[in-house]
Amino acid sequence: MTRIDKRFAALKAEGRKALVTFITAGDPNPSVSAEMLAHLPKAGADIIELGMPFSDPMADGPAIQLSSQRALAQGMNLQKTLDMVADFRKSDDETPIVLMGYYNPIYIYGTERFIKAALAAGVDGLIVVDLPPEEDEEFCVPAVEAGLNFIRLATPTTNDQRLPAVVKNTSGFVYFVSIAGITGTASADSEVVAGHVTRIRQATDLPIAVGFGIKTPEDAAKFAGISDGAVVGSAIVNTIAQHLDEDGAPDAALVPEVLNFVQSLAQGVRSAQ
Repeated sequence: MTRIDKRFAALKAEGRKALVTFITAGDPNPSVSAEMLAHLPKAGADIIELGMPFSDPMADGPAIQLSSQRALAQGMNLQKTLDMVADFRKSDDETPIVLMGYYNPIYIYGTERFIKAALAAGVDGLIVVDLPPEEDEEFCVPAVEAGLNFIRLATPTTNDQRLPAVVKNTSGFVYFVSIAGITGTASADSEVVAGHVTRIRQATDLPIAVGFGIKTPEDAAKFAGISDGAVVGSAIVNTIAQHLDEDGAPDAALVPEVLNFVQSLAQGVRSAQ
């Protein structure tokens, strides 16, 4: 069992849902990003998605795009992202870490080299947004065989004919994108999402976490209540952005405010039935 498998099993035994939080590695700078990462578990994050900064994202809205730009401007790259995970593991060997991003940086790094380096750093899972199931032999299958979870996105447009291919080599959990569009924009209809979650459950025994458009503790509670967990990204990244000056320098309140917000999200998720 991976850390992700163990975490969802433990949460199920406790009768509660997961809070999955997202930050971009290196945003707003490497030191502040590492500080947030280190404290997210105590604030209530059950699983952490760490964004791999990329210059040309396709699925991300303005908030996460800007976070990648800030990180890249600070010299962040894939190797430094892996190093950040390795540093995190020195004090936390239990909280699952999922790297989320796009295939281009991995391809440039070298797929075999990346898989070995990710495992050595303590990465548990991968979300590679732009790799469809048709390309599983390229990267997904080798990653899974090496011991990494490969988490796939299912969307409102993933129909019953497409769904078996989406979940075939998926492991860890299924990430259901609650809206048709980019991150951090529209809000989803919980009744519509519940119908999709029910449909996905018929195709897989994996946990299902819902993300995109979850902005408040109330949202987190609502969507965790109809799934196995809520994923919050843009709302956290927006909190970071609110504490930057015009030159992108963080103020002293940034980390405490982010952690307080995550704590409120965790309370929302823990209230979900």
